[in-house]
Amino acid sequence: MKKEIFKNKILLLTGGTGSFGNAVLRRFLNSDLKEIRIFSRDEKKQDDMRQFYKNPKIKYFVGDVRDLRSVDNAMRGVDYVFHSAALKQVPSCEFFPIEAVNTNVLGCQNVIDSAVEHGVQKIIVLSTDKAVYPINAMGMTKALSEKVMVAKSRDFNSKDSNTLMCGTRYGNVMASRGSVIPLFVDQIKAGRPITITEPKMTRYMMTLEDAVELVLFAFNNGNPGDIFVQKPPAATIETVAKALLELYKAKNEIKIIGVRHGEKIFETLVNREEMAKSKDLENYYRIPADTRDLNYNKFFTEGEASVASAEEYTSHNTYQLNLEETKKLLLKLRFIREDVLGEKLEPVYAP
Repeated sequence: MKKEIFKNKILLLTGGTGSFGNAVLRRFLNSDLKEIRIFSRDEKKQDDMRQFYKNPKIKYFVGDVRDLRSVDNAMRGVDYVFHSAALKQVPSCEFFPIEAVNTNVLGCQNVIDSAVEHGVQKIIVLSTDKAVYPINAMGMTKALSEKVMVAKSRDFNSKDSNTLMCGTRYGNVMASRGSVIPLFVDQIKAGRPITITEPKMTRYMMTLEDAVELVLFAFNNGNPGDIFVQKPPAATIETVAKALLELYKAKNEIKIIGVRHGEKIFETLVNREEMAKSKDLENYYRIPADTRDLNYNKFFTEGEASVASAEEYTSHNTYQLNLEETKKLLLKLRFIREDVLGEKLEPVYAP
């Protein structure tokens, strides 16, 4: 990426106190960006970040994507937006689906509308594999947030908007908040059984740095309405558990507890219908927007002959890591390197 793209620019990170926001900070804090704005409703985490980073380049805005006025307040003067604010926990969204709608759908609309109103140049909307063939409220609302972005992207270069917007979609991020790897490590250290829902369940294995690279790839290569996915490897949950046991030289029991409500056996990043039109970019897929207009007749008279032969892209049919490969990948995680290798790494802020 050319450095001058960010020189003297202002970047807004919605949901910036989360794992992704901090990964972006680590990547760009010493760049030529003029300012990085952290927008979230969590004042405690903002204060923790303020005390940790002690950097005048970071500006903190307390607000909620549900409240358009608070979004507008943070959006003034912004050049680029990475929109990651969302309700992400499957169980809480299942019990409170309207809350997921308000944050993930209407909140996304607020961020996009505000970005357009304030002349933002680019906005990247972050999504998840759960938006593909959604079986839970979290995935359904994230799928709708993608549709909101794609629909609004059609205004690019019109009299209504010069804001280019596109999206990214990624699967399991290793050791992100609420993920299974920290749980397994805690269980190992406490001497408790490792609880596995289904041994053959597969998950993509991405680092937070991979997630940032995906967003930057979309930033550099996106056309209006595009959705990008990376092609990460995957591993079974059983392989991950056994890899951690070997790394920690532990002999904890593995206990199978069964698939939980709203949980998928494998992750899907690109569905069959999208694969029929997606572009293979070596390490990424680009899913272009459907650019047909409001003449609905075209939806019935023009079909996709290649859909029948297409195959969705899932954590079952991507490259599968073996035990040794999984161990090597897990050693990219800071806290595992510190635990297993005894390395003394420079501290980083972890939400």
